[in-house]
Amino acid sequence: MVVRVFVASSSGFVAIKKKQQDVVRFLEANKIEFEEVDITMSEEQRQWMYKNIPPEKKPAQGNPLPPQIFNGDRYCGDYDSFFESKESNTVFSFLGLKPRPASTAEP
Repeated sequence: MVVRVFVASSSGFVAIKKKQQDVVRFLEANKIEFEEVDITMSEEQRQWMYKNIPPEKKPAQGNPLPPQIFNGDRYCGDYDSFFESKESNTVFSFLGLKPRPASTAEP
């Protein structure tokens, strides 16, 4: 399964753009394989994202805002959940990935 980050490239909200960049940069920096899915370019992908977010995770009003993170078809969470996992050093668990073994430097 591959981690997919649903983003909106044409969002006019600076806060959303920063959150999307934060997620993407973190995944790149940690060499976590992922696919960026732009929901502004594909109505089908946008509808898929909306349908696959669990009802209890959807906002009371309106649609869920990007970034939304999935591992395959499994919903991981939104930016706030991602940020919490980053702060508590549990991102691999949040993403449904096995933690990487600590690297050992040879003398």
